[in-house]
Amino acid sequence: MKLDKLVMAIVQDEDAFHLIDLLNAKGFSVTKLASTGGFLRSGNTTFISGVPEERLPDFVNIIERKCRSRRQIASVNAMNSNNSEGFTPYPLEVTVGGANVFILNIEEFRKV
Repeated sequence: MKLDKLVMAIVQDEDAFHLIDLLNAKGFSVTKLASTGGFLRSGNTTFISGVPEERLPDFVNIIERKCRSRRQIASVNAMNSNNSEGFTPYPLEVTVGGANVFILNIEEFRKV
């Protein structure tokens, strides 16, 4: 099978388990890596997959259906005006979930 695209998708851990099941059920092979988000420092999963160009819409559609954005309350550290007190956590409503999907052209692929 000719692989035309390399897809890297970063999703929230909450969505990862069901996403990999759906992708595998549709015949997509994926490599799963644990990763951490920068702002909230929460767990993410990065999926890497070689995808034939003609199946790319199906692959991305599965991600879009499974990885929806949602709102949640997170604790964010804020610096107090009095430096001796350091950082104080305060609640902030943030949007989480969804997916960051990177699609790259593959120049060559070898399985050895």
